[in-house]
Order: sequence, then structure tokens, then C-alpha cells
Amino acid sequence: MEKLNKDWITEKHIDFEYKKYVLLAYLKHVDGCFRATRLYPALADLVEHYRLARLLKENKESLAAHFPKRLSGFDSEKFVLTYDSLLSDDRLMAEVESILDYSLPKFEEWLREGKHIYDFIEKEIELGTVGLVPIDTGAGYLFLKNATAHTRVYMYSITIFEEPDATWRGVHTSYLRTYRQNIMQTYESIKNALVRENRQLPNPAVFVAETGLDIPVEETFLPIAKRMLVREVSL
Repeated sequence: MEKLNKDWITEKHIDFEYKKYVLLAYLKHVDGCFRATRLYPALADLVEHYRLARLLKENKESLAAHFPKRLSGFDSEKFVLTYDSLLSDDRLMAEVESILDYSLPKFEEWLREGKHIYDFIEKEIELGTVGLVPIDTGAGYLFLKNATAHTRVYMYSITIFEEPDATWRGVHTSYLRTYRQNIMQTYESIKNALVRENRQLPNPAVFVAETGLDIPVEETFLPIAKRMLVREVSL
């Protein structure tokens, strides 16, 4: 099972044994991804499922919002269907509690495994710059170089999200092309070619992430490199 719905705990049959089967089938898929060092989207999905399970465990109002409802009738004045909440069903509540008590440690176990893989790979990635870095690093290029002789080039842009108590940065990347690196085709020559092609970025920030690991690019190398890039430009 590749995907686990956000409402998997309360959708369809609220039965511990059934939900246990659903969860273990999903975690088997996660295990396959991690064994192949394909961290994303599996790791991000795990984080979200764990967050929602914790929310359900700690917040009864959140549980009420996710809990299924039974059709009870029809309001002829407002022309709408009416529903009764099943939240008061003690048997169903006991099943939900059992599902949460079982699933939370499982999510934590696999989150630890995913973080272990993530941390190991991140330590094997070196993030550097090509040439001088301009003052404005909000947009530029990201080069990825792994164990092959090829350099993948992405254009990136940093997005800032403002909240009352925090500021968040996200990075958007778009793949441009892949260069075969050799004596003549260096990072500097690639940067110069990009400047000639894109006059809107005459003095771009160019970062290069290098690793000797042969890891999946889209599922692992790129997501980790993007997080490293955001940290670097936020300093």
C-alpha cells in the first residue's frame, strides 16, 4: 500500500485488527522505500501521519471533526441532511484509542529510521558555491553532482512565508538540463553558459551539492540538497 489516507483511522471500518492490517501494509511500503534510499515522499508522509495521530490522541475536538457521522434525517426547512455524531459510541471510541496506541509507536519507530538515513546522507553531501555569491540569494541555480560524471542543473527561488510568530522559507526548483562534466565542462563554464542564456539573472547565486553516494536524485538527493540550501541562504 503506497498511500495512507489522512483519515485512515476513522474512515470505513473502525476495527483495530483491520486498521492494524492497513497500517502494516503501508509501513511495508515505507520499508521498501527506505531500503532503496528513496526518502521522499515517504518520510514527509510519515511526519504528517504521526502529527495527525498525535493530534487525535491529544485533542478530542480534532477527533470529533474526523469522526464519522450517521445520517439521522432531513431538515425540511433548511433543505439539508442532518447527522448524528458517533463520537459518543463507547465501543468505537475504545477501538480508536487502541488504533492510536498501536500506530503512534509504529510511526515513531519508522520516523527514527528515516531520520537516521536522512542524517547519514546529509553528512555525505557537501554544499558549496560557484564563484562569488551575490547579496541577493533569493533566486539562482542549484547544481547536483553525485557519483556519476553528470551535473544536474536546477533553477531555484526562495519563498518567504510570514506568520505572526515565525518566518518560514521554502524553495522551489525547476529542472533545466544535465551536463556531462569533464576538463572543459566545469562548474564555472556551466555558470557562464547559464548567464548568457538567462539575462534576467546576470549575477546569479550558484550553489553546488556534491556527494559520492549513488542515491536517487528526485526522491532523496534533491530534497535534502534543497533543505541544505534553505539553511545556507538563511544564515
